[in-house]
Amino acid sequence: MRLSIFPLAGAVLYPGLQLPLHIFEPRYRAMVSDSLARDRRIAMIQPQSADPGAPLFTIGCVGKIADVEAMEDGRYNLMLEGVARFRVIRELEVTTPFRQVEAELLTDDMNEALSAVERASFERESRKFADAQGYAVDWDSVGRLDDMSLINGVSQIAPFDAAAKQALLEVNTLGERCELLVQLMQFFGKRDSDDGGRVTLQ
Repeated sequence: MRLSIFPLAGAVLYPGLQLPLHIFEPRYRAMVSDSLARDRRIAMIQPQSADPGAPLFTIGCVGKIADVEAMEDGRYNLMLEGVARFRVIRELEVTTPFRQVEAELLTDDMNEALSAVERASFERESRKFADAQGYAVDWDSVGRLDDMSLINGVSQIAPFDAAAKQALLEVNTLGERCELLVQLMQFFGKRDSDDGGRVTLQ
């Protein structure tokens, strides 16, 4: 299938989750206008560098525009809702100002769950990481989340660098994503305590 892409470093989207976007560049305003006239779909994917036209990572996530605010000056505020992960087959030669790819959709098991041990281990590591970073977290609300919403939600918003976020997006099962997330929290938490700085998006 053909997808219009929004390559944005540090921003990942997961099926079933939402991502707010402020669209101001002319090429992406054109992409949103085109998407609204067709199927309301935009594909989020990370570029491999900050250079214009940089190669793309292989895996991204298709989002559907769930809510849109069109401003008088042509900018948009969007709420993008994740539909499905996709794999890039090839980038297409296009005349549009925005990039497009040929891609295949990936099928994720949206009913997958963690074992009790995996869930407990994740929540324990999350508390340590949040305390080390000085984050205020409503742990009662966290405890009420289903496994998919919890793991994918943390993966989407975690203050890791672009490469780590991409690695999380590319794993194929919830259990593998949970395991990698724990490893990343341990790694970034240790690096943070070693250098005295904060973990930030690159």
